[in-house]
Formats: sequence, structure tokens, C-alpha cells
Amino acid sequence: MDASRDIARLIEIMAALRTPGTGCPWDLEQSFATIAPYTLEEAYEVADAIARADMGDLREELGDLLLQVVFHARMAEEDGAFDFGGVVEAITTKLIRRHPHVFGTARDLSPEAVKGLWAQIKAQEKRERAQARAAAGLPAEEAQQGALAGVPLPLPALTRALKLQEKASRVGFDWNDARQVLAKIREETQEVAEALEEGGTAAIRDEMGDLLFAVVNLARHAGVDPEDALRGTNDKFTRRFGHVEQRLAADGRRPDQASLDEMEALWQEAKQKEREGA
Repeated sequence: MDASRDIARLIEIMAALRTPGTGCPWDLEQSFATIAPYTLEEAYEVADAIARADMGDLREELGDLLLQVVFHARMAEEDGAFDFGGVVEAITTKLIRRHPHVFGTARDLSPEAVKGLWAQIKAQEKRERAQARAAAGLPAEEAQQGALAGVPLPLPALTRALKLQEKASRVGFDWNDARQVLAKIREETQEVAEALEEGGTAAIRDEMGDLLFAVVNLARHAGVDPEDALRGTNDKFTRRFGHVEQRLAADGRRPDQASLDEMEALWQEAKQKEREGA
């Protein structure tokens, strides 16, 4: 079987991999649940390639992500639920429905009007899904009925916190300004300190969660994506610690053979080099 630019070839390859008797043993034993973590991982690798502005890697990672979609669609087809064509039909239908200002009669709308129209269409879609569940005899899920509905559980915790806060803000449950959030962070920090004094693991975990949630809230009020901010700090930490390791290696040592004071001095050296290079 040859490679191709045609999506049909990818679908054929996936079908071959999932064919009992002649397919790949690993692919055959997979399920939606076992593949889901790979789907998330591939999405992050796409984001990583974008962050590094590596177009070669982006091309490869987008292919890996597309494979995940084809894999899930193939398993659904085997179950008689839907196929890849159904996935394409669903997204094209949604795009056309949600853009009447492009594909319909709602022309010459301002960005704010488009945003309002989008919210109306999504609300209608939500009602239609509820009706479809009822018609199919499926129970209404209480968690999906409130103002916080529609925030996926598998999202990274910081991103999910941000989206929950955004939804709560839309119905007026929000701080008025960032200074109030700062006061909340100070309060949560004190509660973390008290939990540390008491030494209860469950209480420390709970208070740390509250503190992180408040920090996400501050990032939101400041117009900063908390995942992006933390990703940047992770990169900065990795870069500076790499400098520490390199400087120690030049002296024939590893970090575990140096004192904390020595490593701190090299850390500050790395910071200074970054400032001079900025």
C-alpha cells in the first residue's frame, strides 16, 4: 500500500490495521478509552510544535493528530455508531450553522454581533441535544444543565479552572477587579500556611487547590492564559537549570555534588545572562 495525499488512503490504512487476522495486534486491542490519552498527547505535541515555530514538526504532529480522529472514527464504524464521513458531516454542518454571517443571510455584522449570534446558536444547539437525548430515552444529565455546563473534565486543571471561571463570570459571579483577587490569594496563602502547620495531607491538598484556583482567577483578570504563563515558566526553569548543570559539568561535577548555595549562585548567573541578552 502506497502513501497518498488523499484522506481515503489514510482511512483504508486504518481499516487494514483494524482487520482481525491480518491487522496489527496492538491496534486491534485498542478501545476508545485506551486511545483517548494518545489523542490528548498528540494535541499537546501540535501545540508544542507551534510554540517552537517548527513547521516540519507541525506537519508531522498534525498528521499524528489526524490519525487519532481516524482511529476513533474507525472504532465507531465497527460499532455501527458512525464513520469518518459522519465526523466530517457533523463538523461541516456545525461550521455552516454557526456562521450565518458567512454562509447565510446575516451579513455585515460587527464582531460583537457575531459573538452574540454565536451564543444564541450554541444555546439552540444545546436545547436540540437535550431534546435528542430525551427522544432516545436517555436521562438528562444534571451536570450539563447549569451555567458551568460544557467544560470537559479531561482538560488540564488550569485550563478547566479558567473556563469554569469564565462561565461563572458570564452570569455575574465574579470579582470586580484584580485587586480583590489579590486579596483572595493572600487569604488562600495564609490558609495554606495554617494547613502546613497542622500537617494534614488532605487539608494541604485542599488549600493548595484553592490557592491555585485563585491564581488562575488573577491571570484571567490580567488577561493572561495561565497554561501559557506556566508553560513559559517551565521553559525558563528548564533553561536556567540547564545552565547550572553545564557550569557544574565544566568543573566535573553533577548537581547532587554541589551545595544549594553554589547552585543558587549559578542560577542567578543564568538570570543575569538572560537580562543581558534581552
